[in-house]
Amino acid sequence: METSDVIILGAGAAGLFCAGQAGQRGLNVALLEKAEAPGKKILISGGGRCNFTNLGAGPANYLSANPHFAKSALARHTPADFIALVERHGIAWHEKTLGQLFCDGSAKQIVAMLLEECPPDRVTLTCGVEIAEVARSADGMFTVTAADGRDWQAPALVIATGGPSIPKMGASDFAYRLARQFGLKVVEPRPALVPLTLGGEEALFRELSGVAAPVLARAGKAEFAEAALFTHKGLSGPAILQVSSYWRHGEPVGITFLPDAASDWLLEAKRDRPRAHLRTLLRERLPDRLADALADRLSLDRELGNLSDKDLRAAQAKLADWRFAPNGTEGYAKAEVTAGGISTAELSSRTLEAARVPGLYAIGEAVDVTGWLGGYNFQWAWASGHACAEALTQNRR
Repeated sequence: METSDVIILGAGAAGLFCAGQAGQRGLNVALLEKAEAPGKKILISGGGRCNFTNLGAGPANYLSANPHFAKSALARHTPADFIALVERHGIAWHEKTLGQLFCDGSAKQIVAMLLEECPPDRVTLTCGVEIAEVARSADGMFTVTAADGRDWQAPALVIATGGPSIPKMGASDFAYRLARQFGLKVVEPRPALVPLTLGGEEALFRELSGVAAPVLARAGKAEFAEAALFTHKGLSGPAILQVSSYWRHGEPVGITFLPDAASDWLLEAKRDRPRAHLRTLLRERLPDRLADALADRLSLDRELGNLSDKDLRAAQAKLADWRFAPNGTEGYAKAEVTAGGISTAELSSRTLEAARVPGLYAIGEAVDVTGWLGGYNFQWAWASGHACAEALTQNRR
């Protein structure tokens, strides 16, 4: 039986950061990872360059049943705090678009940094641990038993095993099963930041596979102005991934194909270029294949001068709010994160500790806090891991 001050399950972004922060505060940490190496999802993020935070990360960039839950942790460990850490380790970085920060080199640098932040005399990382059982004794001690019979014991246990997105990386619903074991509620998980699939008549858009264009995409009350990409299964690209987190089955997704066009641009074109065709105008503003597909579906392939203002207004309205009816998503296999998770109603927003199970904590993707695309989920991992480490130090037994 190995004993420590805290056992952290999962050596992903949240678990690694929390372990380092706790170890630096003098706690003895047992960090257990199912995979053969830590940080596997970090390594594939951002095209291998790790979009490690976003300059604008704040509570408004997160989905949760309690939209205020993330405020405390995010305020106490900001993007600037993590950038300072990155720079102390000499890791060069750059901003892409919309505040997204990436390593100039490789995501391996972030994993190496997180490992270096773990004091070797305080943090013991053990990989390849298949957990068979987790128990809590009457005196509040947690015991984690591996399938091979090894045991770890501590008065505090941190769930940092993430959600089931990207199962090929070893992801699973373990966090939810463990939470339910201890009587914690789980908000129904679902794939998020995930491509949407189209069927029926809309499947005709598959002929556009590989075509991308800047759009304004909407789902529910959320809208994002980024690129959309047509795929052989449906819709993807940053704008679609963003709205997928808000989309629910049975609801439409609205797309504005020419978000920068004036409201009466076709009527103006009719006055200025009466002999031009709608197809020609669309080709001037959109990729040819997309322009042709939209023109065909609008069925107005005549000179603008021969079209009524009513028809042109209808075409403008359709292009400004083209409704798609997705029949699903590409699921956890293609989802970058999981929405839903361990209910925030069960946890303290300041400490991430379960109110009804003293000594039990949950951080990162395991919790019902889901960020936008663009470094926000990493910032939640760092912030929740930091808040948890602070609480572990204060509550040390």
